[in-house]
Parts: sequence; C-alpha cells; structure tokens
Amino acid sequence: MTPTIAKAAFVLLAVGWYLIRVPFARKSRRTPIARSARGVREITLLSISFTGLGLVPLVYVATGFPKFAAYTFNPVQAFVGVIVTCAALAMFRLTHKALGRNWSVTLEVRENHKLVTEGVYRRIRHPMYTAFWLWAVAQALLLPNFVAGLSGIVGFGTLYLFRVAEEERLMIEAFGEPYRAYMARTGRLIPRIL
Repeated sequence: MTPTIAKAAFVLLAVGWYLIRVPFARKSRRTPIARSARGVREITLLSISFTGLGLVPLVYVATGFPKFAAYTFNPVQAFVGVIVTCAALAMFRLTHKALGRNWSVTLEVRENHKLVTEGVYRRIRHPMYTAFWLWAVAQALLLPNFVAGLSGIVGFGTLYLFRVAEEERLMIEAFGEPYRAYMARTGRLIPRIL
C-alpha cells in the first residue's frame, strides 16, 4: 500500500458513491413529494457534510493542502481504510436498493411512501447514515492528514447530530405507531446497539 493507492481508493469511494446514487436519484425524482423538511437548515447541514466528506479531502488529494496537517503514512492503516471503503460502498448500495423510490437527499416523505423494514433496514433504522460514518472513517484511515482525514467525521458528524432526530420526527408523523414499534426493535446505526 502506498500513499498514491490510498488516495486513489478515496477517489474511487467518491466515484462509486456517485455511480450508485445517480440511478436511484433519477427514479426517486419521478415520485412526487408529500412532505419535506427542506429549508435553510437542511441545505446548510448538507453543505457542511459535503465540505467535510468531499471538498476538503478532494482538495487534499489533488494538491496536498494543507501540508502543515500531514503525518507519516501508515500502510496498514490505509489497508484497513480500503476495507472500510468497501464496507461503506456495500452498505450504501444496499440502502438505495432497499429504499428504491422512497429515497431522497433531503428529509422528505414521498407520495405513497412505504415504511421500509426489509433488507438492510430489518435491524438498522438508518443504514445510510451508517454508510456515511463508514465513509468518514475510511477517509480518516486513507488520508494521512489531520484536516483532510478528519474533516469527514466533523462534517458528517455535524449533519448527523442535527438531523437524525428531525428525521425520526418526520417518520413518526408519517407512519405513527408502526414507526415507533420499528424504532423499538432496531438500532439507529448498528443492530441492537446504537
């Protein structure tokens, strides 16, 4: 494992993410929105997350900036990062496949939205957030730079901290008692733990 391969793995993570998401985004756009929490707060949180998971690390990969935050590359750490990258992409794909047209970037409930409790959603309420946490961890392992490596954890962590409760409120409003029962038997990010 070399620094160049580790950076390439990060770029492949970003490209893979995009390739997985695009077909599902096209399908979901065809389904009208019944309820939305889109607004300045939501756009701000998404922008913070994008900056940490995309903009800052890609600037680092392309330029090495910020050089002052670099630390010695560790091949074993980067190898683990590649494994976490694969897990992130697999989880991301499974969530999109399970959600189908019910998926959206922002907090939205679509017309005829169904509560998805099968597949990866059987034991985890928010596997897409799990996938993003895996991305953030992979980024920290692959990029030997305290700013670029950790910006994903900070950026996505901010979104998660200020969004997940709002998302669960939206789901309770949409699905009521079935969602409360679903919450009782699943973990937010990890089955039966968290």
